Amino acid sequence: MKGVAILGATGTIGVNTLDVLARHREDYRVIALTAHSQHQRLAEQCLTHVPDYAVMVDADAAEKLQAELQRKACPTRVLQGADALARVAALPEVDIVMAAIVGAAGLSSTIAAARAGKRILLANKESLVMSGKLFMDEVREHHAELLPIDSEHNAIFQCMPSNYTDGLQAVGVEKILLTGSGGPFRDLPLDKLAGVTPEQAIAHPNWNMGKKISVDSATMMNKGLELIEACWLFDTSLDNIEVVLHPQSIIHSMVEYIDGSVIAQLGQPDMRTPIAHALAWPQRISSGVKRLDLFDIATLSFNRPDEQRYPCLQLARQAMQTGGTATTILNAANEIAVQAFLDRKIRFTDIAATVEYALGQCSVTPADSLETIVRTDRFARDVAHEFVNAYPKRTGASFTS
Repeated sequence: MKGVAILGATGTIGVNTLDVLARHREDYRVIALTAHSQHQRLAEQCLTHVPDYAVMVDADAAEKLQAELQRKACPTRVLQGADALARVAALPEVDIVMAAIVGAAGLSSTIAAARAGKRILLANKESLVMSGKLFMDEVREHHAELLPIDSEHNAIFQCMPSNYTDGLQAVGVEKILLTGSGGPFRDLPLDKLAGVTPEQAIAHPNWNMGKKISVDSATMMNKGLELIEACWLFDTSLDNIEVVLHPQSIIHSMVEYIDGSVIAQLGQPDMRTPIAHALAWPQRISSGVKRLDLFDIATLSFNRPDEQRYPCLQLARQAMQTGGTATTILNAANEIAVQAFLDRKIRFTDIAATVEYALGQCSVTPADSLETIVRTDRFARDVAHEFVNAYPKRTGASFTS
């Protein structure tokens, strides 16, 4: 049996991973589950899957989790604090680490999994956005196995030849076609974007995702982050990646070859497919996903993204072209801006403005150590906070006015 640790068990990816694992109890055993503060949901998961360890980052939540598990006579050992995330990721009995903590908070534990030589199922794109070279160097040095979980990158991985690490040009790959739905506002008049609400932004038309990722989809910053991630995963440049709007979210991405062939991976918009693929690779296991009915879909459409509608996409490209800690700044400012929008402190269109401001105010240096990346991340958040807090003074209005 393979031992599995799920970092971010109470989020969408974590819940879907447990669903797949429950279908294959004879092959996988849950060793560790982690969460930040959702102690009730983690308690339910522990009672169902009985992991050896449960990590709760928040101290108060950890006490509540401990009390609940003791009351139910659950033998799971509760650990507390961010350091415990890295500890369970590196346990010798863990073979597979699902890295599904959203945002920069997942960086240290994902690097710990790489240093421990684990099979890493990477759903935390920020690990590559913030520290691409550093992270990939750790993977190679410690012979870890990195498999992408984002539906797009998993699709690209499936469409690549097995020897793609020899270099995309050497194996005949011309271009990566990275698809995205365009989010809920792809047809909204541009002059209406400033007035959209958080509730509208998190109502993704195709995917069931968390609030932060749903807002990123609406701004297409998620596609910008995925562009950066794809460059590191497949050792290529931005020139070799094209973003394609595909509203149906049926083709998850494509790879174009020099002979004119285009290979696409199709499937339902359900994260259990890439999760099952990465868990069992190179074999295949059932995922519980409904079968794709092409006759029911009937039509697939494609468009180029509008830069005016999606300025975050261009900001991500610029950050990757700049290199160094620019992508760390991009990610940090975006996290602050998205939360500010969800808290109704700024308007939807101010998300891109906040990121652009931070990129202009923060110095870019080589991203040559984890300490540098963490320091840059902290400074960029402070700069973004300043921009957000100055919103009423700057505009003479509040979000709700």
